Amino acid sequence: MSATAIASVSQEVTSDLADKLLYYMLMMRELEDRIELKLYRQGKIVGGCYTGRGQEAIPSGSAVLSRPDDYLCPSHRDMAAFLIRGMTPREVLAQYLGRVTGPTGGRDGNMHMGCARRHLLPIISSIGASIPVANGIALAMKYRGEPNVVFNYWGDGATSRGDWHEGLNFATVQKLPIVYLCNNNLYAYSTPLEKQMVVKNVADRASAYGMPAEIVDGNDVFAIFDASRRAVAHARNGLGPYLIECKTFRVSGHSAHDAADYVPQHVREEWSKKDPILRLQKDMVERGWATEQDFRQVRQGVLEEIDDAVNWALEQPFPDPATLEEGVYEVI
Repeated sequence: MSATAIASVSQEVTSDLADKLLYYMLMMRELEDRIELKLYRQGKIVGGCYTGRGQEAIPSGSAVLSRPDDYLCPSHRDMAAFLIRGMTPREVLAQYLGRVTGPTGGRDGNMHMGCARRHLLPIISSIGASIPVANGIALAMKYRGEPNVVFNYWGDGATSRGDWHEGLNFATVQKLPIVYLCNNNLYAYSTPLEKQMVVKNVADRASAYGMPAEIVDGNDVFAIFDASRRAVAHARNGLGPYLIECKTFRVSGHSAHDAADYVPQHVREEWSKKDPILRLQKDMVERGWATEQDFRQVRQGVLEEIDDAVNWALEQPFPDPATLEEGVYEVI
């Protein structure tokens, strides 16, 4: 079963959907820019700082298809998935600032943000390790006879781990209702893709386990929406797991402390012309759905929302050390 590359030819795309996708992509970009380029450099962020700059189309175009009882297992570059599931910019910033009103009550840094009541699995630092956990959630859904799906996100580097291969094999054998989404941004920290594997595509690896897979343009949010719609229908109908490889590029370094000097300049220049937000806006203009004035208004609204969230989060208290032993486990 080989991977296929399918162009964006959606019959489901509407102006309302485009507006929603643009909002989440812009919110992800501007929120992470505020976190990394200002708050982190001001020394206000607790822990490291990892962003998905340039990859906003992937979580936006896929998570928007999730239902309330579905489960999302995002990576550290999928901020839009948290926003789509209802986590507010205020809560996100409280988490990054280590405040008690953050999703983990100030007990963990931003890398492990999650929310059980919203069916958001906290990020696992060794990203490939999320696959067995996501499989476990999917297995529970199947065991209970629930018509739900797990969305599991990771990067190209995760596919070079043993738990990734074991997890995919287990998922196909058990026909688990799970959609795997690969943010293939060409680098696992500083290791380029061609030094990780000989096969051309991450999706090619899925064929070894009999898993259907697609390759899509990771900077085309409509293409991701299309592929995700097919994948979700496949998993929800009891046909087992499905893999989507999204070809994209990590515009920033691995984290805020990484200048990414190992990335050739011509690669940066090539991908700078493929910005997913500008691409969506261009598409919306061509379809007659929006104007440049509309985009300016949307961005202004996003910035005002972030300003409010920053001011609110900075006023929130840090957790009381006396409560250190509380909330160690979450029953879901």
